[in-house]
Amino acid sequence: MKEAKEKNELLEWVKAIGIAILFACGIRYFLFTPIVVDGASMMPTFENGDRVVVDKIGPKLVEYERFDVIVFEAREDINYIKRIIGVPGDHIVYENDELFINGERYEEPYLEEYKKAMMGKGTLTGDFTLDENLGELTVPDGYFFVLGDNRLNSTDSRDPSVGFVAKDKILGTAKIVFLPLENLKIIK
Repeated sequence: MKEAKEKNELLEWVKAIGIAILFACGIRYFLFTPIVVDGASMMPTFENGDRVVVDKIGPKLVEYERFDVIVFEAREDINYIKRIIGVPGDHIVYENDELFINGERYEEPYLEEYKKAMMGKGTLTGDFTLDENLGELTVPDGYFFVLGDNRLNSTDSRDPSVGFVAKDKILGTAKIVFLPLENLKIIK
């Protein structure tokens, strides 16, 4: 009798542990995944080596928005983390370190630290118009225009090797820096 009770208890523990493992794997695979930031292209928002939680399910329920920080597959086995600047249909112009989308000027508070450091040394982002015929950049349907926050040191949509980012290449949005603890923060 005692053996049967111990065997049942052991079986219950094995089931509980198995369910917990399946649950953890499901969360990691389908809902959230950690990534390590590699490089300085998103400084000061992310430091090299920061560990970030990527929300994989939220963006599937709602649309990606301008200024969301996303992780996307740039090439096979290489993911980039960048900020969405332009959504489908947007017309984008950068002049004198100011962003204009659809003719309206937008503030980029996440760049203030770098802009202050650049005072008198030129522009952080630089002027660009990728469509010389129209004089502005137009984001096609199903794609996004992305830039790194460290504009002087970022391979992003300005680079032909990246270009526009297809929606189906986006893994999710970066929501939380969880390590190192001194960098712990929620991304806005």
